[in-house]
Amino acid sequence: MQILITGAAGFIGADLSQRLLSHGHEIIGVDNFNDYYDVALKQARVEQINKHKNASKFSMNELNIENRAQMSSLFERYKFDVVVNLAAQAGVRYSIENPQSYIDSNLVGFGNILEGCRQSKVAHLVYASSSSVYGANENFPFSESDRVDNPVSLYAATKKANELMAHSYAHLYNIRCTGLRFFTVYGPWGRPDMAPFRFASRMLKGEEIPVYNNGNMIRDFTYIDDITQGVVKIVESPQASNSYKVYNIGRGEQVQLMEFIEYMSQHLGVPAKINMMPMQDGDVPRTMANTDDLQRDFGYQPSVSVNQGVERFARWYKEFYRL
Repeated sequence: MQILITGAAGFIGADLSQRLLSHGHEIIGVDNFNDYYDVALKQARVEQINKHKNASKFSMNELNIENRAQMSSLFERYKFDVVVNLAAQAGVRYSIENPQSYIDSNLVGFGNILEGCRQSKVAHLVYASSSSVYGANENFPFSESDRVDNPVSLYAATKKANELMAHSYAHLYNIRCTGLRFFTVYGPWGRPDMAPFRFASRMLKGEEIPVYNNGNMIRDFTYIDDITQGVVKIVESPQASNSYKVYNIGRGEQVQLMEFIEYMSQHLGVPAKINMMPMQDGDVPRTMANTDDLQRDFGYQPSVSVNQGVERFARWYKEFYRL
């Protein structure tokens, strides 16, 4: 298939690109290489893709999904079988400081993706939602049938809006739309703004780690390989058009944040200095995915334990930064 992946220089996008190349697909990548975090890391991910044995089937386009003219031209140039939209302004905490960037990328940009799919008659749109849509949901684990109309951050609100926008396009224009609520993805080549990266950086410098809600945090840490293997199953699955579905995609296991920090300390070989902090605005105390629907429909089965995943991340981090 010919597959568009937006955010292809991102953490999930780069890994997914390589997996789909291994299956023989042609990948058209899009990224704007913004400076929300280190651009050199994004470029290094693309270098990894370009080393793939099927790299001749990969091309990267530097553009903004919120630019309507650029996106219209892209959809006119290619005939995509599947579109995977991973481009977004990410981060719950950053959305409190820079709300406009979320409106531009996550709402205007996603609207341009939907319009491209409509105009080009793309059969299947797979797009990134987020576990943050559950907000302060009191049901546990989080299930797709739970209400998600109380977001506690603008980032979460934009992701819920994406689900509603996709629903209307699936219904009106006969586009199959599959939304994926990602749960705390981590691993090699990860995002520097996320906890594993920040923990490793501070630990290895001997600095204190700020731990919010006084350490009383639970997360469903999900290793990158398990995530992208699940996305590949969805991308390659034949199903009827005009279908709309949203799935949780996580490990389905609750992990105490302090336990995660202990694993990180163990595998980096350095102590963790903890600075207990109150809860941050826009954050939630616990997340955990019910993945029964994804397992039933696509045979999704995560296999990498948190201890294994942290060990692999720590090894990569020290090698990448030559520590």
